[in-house]
Amino acid sequence: MDKAKIYLVSLGCDKNRVDGEIMIGTLRGAKYEVSNDPAQADAIIINTCGFIRDAVQESIDMVLELAAYKSEGNCRALIVVGCMAERYRKEIEETIPEADAIVGVGEYEKIAGVIAKLLDITEGASQSIPSDPYLARLAARSDDAIPHVAYVKIAEGCDNHCTYCTIPSIRGAYRSRTMESIVEECKQLVSAGAKEIVLVAQDSSLYGTDIYGGEKKLAPLIREIAAKTDVKWIRLMYVYPEHITDELIKTMAELTQVCKYIDMPIQHSEGNILAQMGRKGSREALLSLINKMRKEIQGVAIRTTLMVGFPGETSEDFKNLRAFVETVKFDRMGVFPYSQEEGTPASTMQDQVDDSIKQTRMHNLMELQQDIHFEKQREYIGQVLDVIVDEAIEGEYIGRTQYDAYEVDAVVHFIPLDKKLSLGEIVQVRIIETEGYDLRGALA
Repeated sequence: MDKAKIYLVSLGCDKNRVDGEIMIGTLRGAKYEVSNDPAQADAIIINTCGFIRDAVQESIDMVLELAAYKSEGNCRALIVVGCMAERYRKEIEETIPEADAIVGVGEYEKIAGVIAKLLDITEGASQSIPSDPYLARLAARSDDAIPHVAYVKIAEGCDNHCTYCTIPSIRGAYRSRTMESIVEECKQLVSAGAKEIVLVAQDSSLYGTDIYGGEKKLAPLIREIAAKTDVKWIRLMYVYPEHITDELIKTMAELTQVCKYIDMPIQHSEGNILAQMGRKGSREALLSLINKMRKEIQGVAIRTTLMVGFPGETSEDFKNLRAFVETVKFDRMGVFPYSQEEGTPASTMQDQVDDSIKQTRMHNLMELQQDIHFEKQREYIGQVLDVIVDEAIEGEYIGRTQYDAYEVDAVVHFIPLDKKLSLGEIVQVRIIETEGYDLRGALA
């Protein structure tokens, strides 16, 4: 019997990307063939995002687009999985008849059985996967366009209950993985070719508090990964400022494997808005933390995310937020307009801000950040920086410094001087000039 072909697409965040790899690995363990061509696939899986309205709409559009292969291709089963499936299961059942199955976020290990039932497969679909589902993803790494970068999910769910966020209702309470499980996964990923490990969770800074007696264990975890693998770079994403410890700062400063980069979403600078968001902290606490990090972690690049137009945000609040950004000069920054998500406390708050005002404030901050970014990029001219090779194209290489996350931040274009380089190789590049948001240089 020919193997059934499966096509899977993952939308949304890098945590979803990990879930997608787990499903692909599980399917391979069940003797399915994973295809890169939806037209040839017997079953199509859409791993959806349901965080905000725009992401939900993108997921719906993708479902409808790929549903066409049920009439135009070989597809006999369309499966919707992930956050949108979990959040809007009933609505999908009622409004998207093209979906043959809906699989929620806690059911990924069942995916092989779901497909076997839909395709009426009675032979050749028995699962043979590791007891730790995260290790199943190793079977998916050979397909990855960036095998040298691996995202490692250290926890699932969230306990923060920010008033604007749907994640706790979709993914449940915060659940850390054991340190042993994470380190073993990192070992196997590095053995399979990963040079950069990116640690992710809804709030990475809370790692371990639920299983290690309330203690924050992100710093010890990083030290274990650095000590027990040959990984070149360890990158930290989604580290909330309220929970950053002195031990974590010291670990980042001391370990050469840890990128001097941190993704630290603060959402806002003003205490009254933070309180309404259900976030702790204040302008003074944020300034103190940022100053401490820049003092103790040489050259650290701080990325943050800001939200504008939260209910009750006044012109004065926004003015103060802009002044905060001008003072701090974040190295990397994203700005998003508040999205009024049903089922969240913020959606029913008074003083909702008009969409036009949200957009104006977002563009205002992004223009300011562009000037800050360009100024900071010019400071690299003449310096020799370590750059990881991500891509070779049209006679040049494209890579990143440790201060830039893959597909999120700036890149470095550089000429190899007739030397052939491998993806994931870390080389020294002398920066010659800036090019928009990016840098251009030559192999040193």
